[in-house]
Amino acid sequence: MARPEKHVFVCVHERPDDHPDGSCSMRGSSEVVDGFAKEFQERKLWGRFKLNTTSCFGACENGPIVLVYPEGVMYQKIGAKDVNVIIDKHLLGDEPVDSLRISRDKWD
Repeated sequence: MARPEKHVFVCVHERPDDHPDGSCSMRGSSEVVDGFAKEFQERKLWGRFKLNTTSCFGACENGPIVLVYPEGVMYQKIGAKDVNVIIDKHLLGDEPVDSLRISRDKWD
């Protein structure tokens, strides 16, 4: 298997509904994973980029969280509508999407 250019991690961590921080799962992370998978398939990006689900990054109140490596860029409050922007600008264009980045006090 060739090393991917970039690796996309999507938090799908679950917590009880009454947990004060909530969770990425309760905020719709499965739709984000599905969106990336669909776009990777349609655009034939599998292999070039890798998609994985993961557990908690520790910023649950800002979820769903997406983390892109090797740059180490963390995105917050990502919805299915943001997937194409991240693919077009960051994965394909090598420009992180500043408007979706988590604040520096959460991830620096």
